Amino acid sequence: MSVYEKLKALNITLKAPAAPVAAYVMHVQTGNLVFLSGHLARTADGAVIVGQLGKDVSVEQGQQATRQIAIDLIGTLQEACGGDLNRVTRIVKLTSLVNSTSAFTDHHLVTNGASALFGEVFGEAGKHARAAFGVAQIPLGACAEIDMVVEIA
Repeated sequence: MSVYEKLKALNITLKAPAAPVAAYVMHVQTGNLVFLSGHLARTADGAVIVGQLGKDVSVEQGQQATRQIAIDLIGTLQEACGGDLNRVTRIVKLTSLVNSTSAFTDHHLVTNGASALFGEVFGEAGKHARAAFGVAQIPLGACAEIDMVVEIA
C-alpha cells in the first residue's frame, strides 16, 4: 500500500504547511536530508492546543495533539518532497518538546501519538530515533512541539 493509500485508509487529509510565526523557514534540505522546523500542537482548524501536561492536559489528550502534529509535519514534508511523499526513504529523528509540570514524567507516552502515526503511514521507513522531554513553556502556550529529520530519495 502506498503512503497515499495509507493516508486515505486512515482518513487523513493533508493541508498546506502553515506559515512560520517568526524568522525561519518550515523546511530545509541538504543532500538527501530534509529538516522540518518545529510544528506546534494545533487542532484540525489551526487553533493552537494550549495547556500543560500534568496540569490541565491528560496523556491521552497529549497523544492526540502529537498525532495532529505528525499530520501537519507530513503535510510540510509533502511540500519539501515536491509533492511526492513516496520519495521518503526514512523518518530519521524526531525531537518532541512537551509543555509539562516539573512532576510530569510521561513525555515518552505523549510523543507516541506522533511516532505511532509515522509507523502506520510509512511502515518500516517510519521507525525513527527520537528525543522526548519536558519544557517549562512552548511558543503560544502550545502543549507540544515536534521537529524532525527525514531522508528522501
